[in-house]
Amino acid sequence: MLIRLAMVLMLGSTAHAQVGIATTNPNATLDVNGNLKIRVIPEETNPTNVKDSVMVINEGFVKSLPASALIKASLPTTIKGSFTSAGLIDLTLASGSVKIPFNNEVFDTNNEFDTVTNTFTAKQDGIYVVASQIKAAGISVATNFGITILKNGVVQNRNSFANIGVGVLGVTINVTPPVRRVETILQLITGDTISFGVESTLESLSLLETNQDSFFSIHQIR
Repeated sequence: MLIRLAMVLMLGSTAHAQVGIATTNPNATLDVNGNLKIRVIPEETNPTNVKDSVMVINEGFVKSLPASALIKASLPTTIKGSFTSAGLIDLTLASGSVKIPFNNEVFDTNNEFDTVTNTFTAKQDGIYVVASQIKAAGISVATNFGITILKNGVVQNRNSFANIGVGVLGVTINVTPPVRRVETILQLITGDTISFGVESTLESLSLLETNQDSFFSIHQIR
């Protein structure tokens, strides 16, 4: 059998550009229509001789893929974002809410957050922990102010409440911290989007843009 196979391969290499085994219509240099069994595979003992690639099968074709690309494709999502500057960002809340324009990636392992649209788009199904914090400047007493997490444009979680004031010697002092933070766990499928929003009874407000005050994170846990 081995002699016959060798003869087929030798004849095929001179008479035809492609050789088929168990097929009369090969579409590769060697097209095997069936199982492939290798009884002995020598072990490479010198790691420096191994190229930075692995063999993969795509629609039956054996190909090579850089090992770094394979590792990157299987890495879970890990993102932290913020604003590019450290000043104030002014927001207009004509309808009572507005998307937070996070436009800076501290890191983004799978390149899933768009700093132009301020939106995360999932590249793989999974369970994700999503969190964000913002700090407002100049929020007055009794002003409702909050932060939301939106999946595909629909609010999933919020942390929103009015500021509280305390009267001291006839003067009302705002005692509520200007920070709002929200965190949740979401199940996402490929193509789902995540964005962050501000809601308030004010027509406009300002957020501190420093990384320590306003930021978000997305972490895939499975």
